Amino acid sequence: MGKKRIVKKGGETGGAGTAASSRAPKRKLENGILYVEATYNNTKVSFADPQGNTLLWSSSGSLGFAGAKKGTPFAAAKVGELLGDKASQMGVKEVSVVVKGVGAGRESSIRAFTTKGIHITSIKDATPVPHNGPRPPKPRRV
Repeated sequence: MGKKRIVKKGGETGGAGTAASSRAPKRKLENGILYVEATYNNTKVSFADPQGNTLLWSSSGSLGFAGAKKGTPFAAAKVGELLGDKASQMGVKEVSVVVKGVGAGRESSIRAFTTKGIHITSIKDATPVPHNGPRPPKPRRV
């Protein structure tokens, strides 16, 4: 029933070495693209290199917010702050932002990201807008 927990006895330094090596940034780059997807229920933020390969990502749900709190600007700000911290460790100086969706976390996640000293070069809104919308329902037969 469930996973067994393995407890290592004292004197082994394997655990501390792996945590420090995972902290170190794997790639160094100057600029990138920040994708913000803000829905009514959640805010997902991902950071990619200029070619579009995702390097970092996070969401309100993955930070522990649950239910209606995931869609709040506060939760989105925490996500932006976390990614800004990781991106600044990678040496990122400037980003271009692509925003998708109409949720409450659109602006607050970008503002929190910039508090880490990263300059924004452009902001593009890629929210999908229907040209004609879905087909209307058939008339009701009573």
